[in-house]
Amino acid sequence: MFTLEEIPESRIAYLRRTGPYGVANIIQIEKIKSWAAANDLLRPDSAVLGIALDDPARTPPGDCRYDTCLVVPEDVELSHPGVRETHLAGGPHAVLVAAHTPEGLVDAWAGLFERLTAQGLAFDTTRPVLERYRPRLLAQHLCEICVPVL
Repeated sequence: MFTLEEIPESRIAYLRRTGPYGVANIIQIEKIKSWAAANDLLRPDSAVLGIALDDPARTPPGDCRYDTCLVVPEDVELSHPGVRETHLAGGPHAVLVAAHTPEGLVDAWAGLFERLTAQGLAFDTTRPVLERYRPRLLAQHLCEICVPVL
């Protein structure tokens, strides 16, 4: 069951990797968290985001892009050469809580868009789907999939 949430437009710092989705994405998330902690940007209310930019059903595994991101204040200077910045478009999202395990995420993604449609919601293809990792949910072994909707 999805809940609806208005996610604000945000400045994000991110690292990008190209290759098959999976365990390497977890390693990438740890890299952005280490960078953020070293720069005093990782706080108890911080959310790490994972953004799969390509559909693995349509893109060869070696060409799939995955961004690991952290929302950062506008006045923070980003000084690491591998860390890029952009702005995340805000707007309404359908949020699904999922088990934070490889199996839990696979289950959550399976049929995700069919469940969205069944709830009368339409996927906004102009904005990316977000995997959101917040400390309070991670403590319960949960994460969120945030699907932009019209």
